[in-house]
Formats: sequence, structure tokens, C-alpha cells
Amino acid sequence: MDTDVTNIILYYSFILVGELLIILVVAHMLYKRRAPASMTAWLLFMILVPYIAVVLYFIFGFRKRKNRYKKEHIKLQKRRQSYQTQNPINEVLRSYGIADASANENFELYTDAPSAYKKFMHYIGEAKKSIYISTYIFKYDDVTKKIIEALIQKANEGVDIKILIDSLGSWELYLFQGKLKELRASGAKLEFFMPIFEMPLRNYINLRNHRKIYIFDNKKVMSGGMNLSHEYLGETREKSRWEDILFFTQGSSAELFFEIFASDWFYASSQKLSFERDEIIIRGDTFIQVVPSGPDMDKDTLYEAILCGIYGAKKRIWIVTPYFVPDVSLIQALIIAKHKGIDVKLITPKEANFLSDLTRSSYMRELEEVGVYVALHNGTMLHAKAILFDDTSVMLGSVNIDNRSLFLNYEVATFVYSKKVINEIELWMRGLLSNSSTGVKEVSALRRIIENFMRMIAPQL
Repeated sequence: MDTDVTNIILYYSFILVGELLIILVVAHMLYKRRAPASMTAWLLFMILVPYIAVVLYFIFGFRKRKNRYKKEHIKLQKRRQSYQTQNPINEVLRSYGIADASANENFELYTDAPSAYKKFMHYIGEAKKSIYISTYIFKYDDVTKKIIEALIQKANEGVDIKILIDSLGSWELYLFQGKLKELRASGAKLEFFMPIFEMPLRNYINLRNHRKIYIFDNKKVMSGGMNLSHEYLGETREKSRWEDILFFTQGSSAELFFEIFASDWFYASSQKLSFERDEIIIRGDTFIQVVPSGPDMDKDTLYEAILCGIYGAKKRIWIVTPYFVPDVSLIQALIIAKHKGIDVKLITPKEANFLSDLTRSSYMRELEEVGVYVALHNGTMLHAKAILFDDTSVMLGSVNIDNRSLFLNYEVATFVYSKKVINEIELWMRGLLSNSSTGVKEVSALRRIIENFMRMIAPQL
């Protein structure tokens, strides 16, 4: 009899605690002014799997955390020479405290694996003082073995080498770190960002470092979408390699990339890095604005800059992204742009992955219905990210057009205000268009229902 009463008490206590947690989650979403789409998605989860959904919310539902383990906000220093322009993107970014666009020289764009790999190895070989690497994916394969060998050689020469790797993005290397033994023995320092199995109160599995930053001697920078693995880099062209972008720049923006890397490195290692300011180059005709995005930014500055660029466009908006899962504001902005007569093009891979393809289809159909040109790139995976706004600016970097990149991951974007670079990007995009098919294929009514249902959970993907 006593056992039955105890079981009943435990059962109802479990129900009560669960209900209280659900109320707490709902109150938290209201307090944080979550977007209606995000709240709807979480409420749907709570209806379908109430207790599991509550646990998932505490793991995945927080973005701008405020506690003693929180990564400090990045504040990029303003430059002595800035880009005098009325470009609305530049003005919005400056209003949020983002450093002004600044002069750079020797800007180079690499849109294929061999040229990117050749230059990457070249700048490793040239380095005299330091090599700082931040990447989401670092695989141990035929390509990275050669990169590791080159880094070991430079470390033996006394070059300061620091490598920051995301632990989830590079989980195989994280789990089997013995492969890095020789590199560490040479004196190179390696840290894994938010180690999966360490310090659970500090490390949030949902907030990943997706930035790609490669700095040589605090002067030269490579950035873009390319990670370090066979899929992105290599000596020869191969069908298995992905389409992506890496760019090189030398100039005052190097300090901005350094500040982002230094902030991430300090969070991972507790070691502060300093920049040699006397080496800053402030000349050049390519003006660049470096924009970090993620939990270490107080506001969703990059997201607002993209919206500003869409609403401010006069002639065209061409988007290249591997994953297209926009929120309501972005999709509506693109629809309005098309209604204004602006040339809106979306270039995305024909196939990315099953979940992404299923979720994006509803959004792409909506764009097609108003006349937006949707191009599905054939062949290898298109992993590049770029947005071309008129003939005035282009955004490059690590940011996908989806909720994860725009609101959760640590990302870095680079706005380039240069006619030469814009022309290069346009030529590259036209090449992608020439190897693409047009439009989303027709599907059954059931498939459409599933696609539209996926929009309800898209904010959590």
C-alpha cells in the first residue's frame, strides 16, 4: 500500500515538475522576445514531445548567454583611414560600432581548390614570425598531412603557430588527438573550441565556431568558406572537391581579423595575444569591412546589415549559399525586392543534404512564385557563400543563409567595396549559373505538405 502511494506521489511530482519547466521555458521565450516563428517551433516540440523538448531547449535554446563562462563581446577598433561612402550597409555597421571599412592592398580571390591550396602553402612557407589558424573542420587526410608537415617545419624554425579548431566540426580529430602529437611536439599550440566533453557549464554544443581565419605574420590574411580538408583544398582538380571561395588580403584589415582570432583564442586557452601595430599597412584601393557575428556580439548586426543591403539594392541581389533556410523577414525582403523590379537570383547546390533540401524547398518555391531566379548548381557540392549587392558591395565569408549561421554560430563576414572585386565575383557567379538548372522540380501534394511543415521547425535547424 505504501509503495503504491509513493509511486503515485513520484508520478504526479514528475508531472508537476515537467509542467513547471514548460511554463519556465515559455516565460523565458516571452522575456527574450523570441520571434513568433521560433516560439511556434518550440511550442510545437513541447506539444509533441513535452519533456524531451524542455531538455532540448536548455541545450539548444540559448544564444546570447550571460554568465561567468560567457565569451566576451568582440569590439573591433576603428581605423585611422576609413572608407568615405554613403553605402547603407557601411552606415548600419558603423552605427553598431563595427570598425569602418579600411584600405587594403593585394586582394586576391581563389575560387578553385588548387589555387587556394597553392597560395595557402605559399604563405605558410613565407611566414617569419607567426601563423594563426582558426577553422571549423580540420580533417586528418592526404591534404592536411602536407599542411601539418609544413607547419611543423615552420615551428621548428621558431615561428609562433597557434591553431584553433572547433571540437564538433572536427570531432574525429578531437577524439583521436594522437594524430597531432608530432605537431604539438614541434611547439605549435592547438586548442579545441568548446571541447565536447569538458566543462558542461561553459561549453554549449549548439554554439559552434564556424569562422575560417588564417593569419600570417599579422600582415596577411586568408578567409572565406574553405575549411582544412581534402574536400576544400588540394594540388589538383578533382570531382570530389567542393566549389568554394577563399580570399587573400594584405592591409589594415589584418588587425581586425587578428582581434577576432585573439578573442576566440583567449576564450579557448585563457592566453591573451597582442598585435604589433607598427606593422599595419593603411594604403591600398580595396576597402574592406570585417564583421564578426554570433554569441560574442551584443546584437544581430550582420543579419541587420544583410537586410539593409536587400532593402537598399537598386539593381540586383545575387546570393550564393549552400544552405538556404531564411527567416520570415529575409524571405519577405527578397520578395519585396523582386516586386520592386530588382534582379534577384539565388544560386544553391542541386543537392546539399536531405534535411536541408527538404526544408529549403518551400522557401525556394515561394521565391519562384514571384519570379525570383532559382538556380540549382549541378555537379559537386557548392559550399561557397557570397551576396552581391548592385555594383557597390559584396559579402564574402563563412555565413550561410540559415538560422544557424545568422543567429547561433560564431561567424565572420567580409564586406568588400571594390569595383574590381565585384566584377570578379560577378564573373564567378555567371560561371556557376552556366552550370546550373533552373527551378525547383514539381513534387506530390504530400511532399509539399511535408516541406511546408518543415518551415515550422526551420528556426531550430
